[in-house]
Amino acid sequence: MSRAANPKKQGRPNQPPKETPAASTVPVPGSAQAGPVSHAIFRVARLHRMIAGQLLRRVGLHLGQELVMMHLWELGPQRQTDLVRLIDSDAATMTRSIKRLENAGFVRRRPCPDDKRATIIEPTAASQALRREVERIWAELEDASTGDLTLDQVTETLETLRRVETSLARAAAHADGSAAHDANTADAVRKLPST
Repeated sequence: MSRAANPKKQGRPNQPPKETPAASTVPVPGSAQAGPVSHAIFRVARLHRMIAGQLLRRVGLHLGQELVMMHLWELGPQRQTDLVRLIDSDAATMTRSIKRLENAGFVRRRPCPDDKRATIIEPTAASQALRREVERIWAELEDASTGDLTLDQVTETLETLRRVETSLARAAAHADGSAAHDANTADAVRKLPST
């Protein structure tokens, strides 16, 4: 269910959320005082992942497998290596996920006709019933995440999260570049003649 179609949100787009007691059970340790946003992200991500895992278990999925299926339903058959890139996963994790999904009858593997080293993953007809369940689960997860927010607050939250993600992606790229630079420097130093 999309945010616009949520009847709970339509009638009161800018009403303040109802007051509820603070639900955080994870105190911020003194050593994390310099990073309150990072600690909040940790807490929110932990709770979101926990709830998502509980909801997905009802339909026999592990976390992340729903994302694989979403991409397959949306894009059709994909090379396994392309799924790794789309989901920003690693090859070993993707292989385990695909094997579990195949054992459950939701995907089928076949050799790639253009590249004998590659494997094509495609959703099965049986996965279509799962699609409806996954869409329902994501709507439930969205409501659990934003149920007390107005539409304006949801929009503001999305924009803030996009900026945080951009900042973190930039920091990760810089860290990767620094690690590569450090490794190249270390290699160069090792190759220097001894004095």
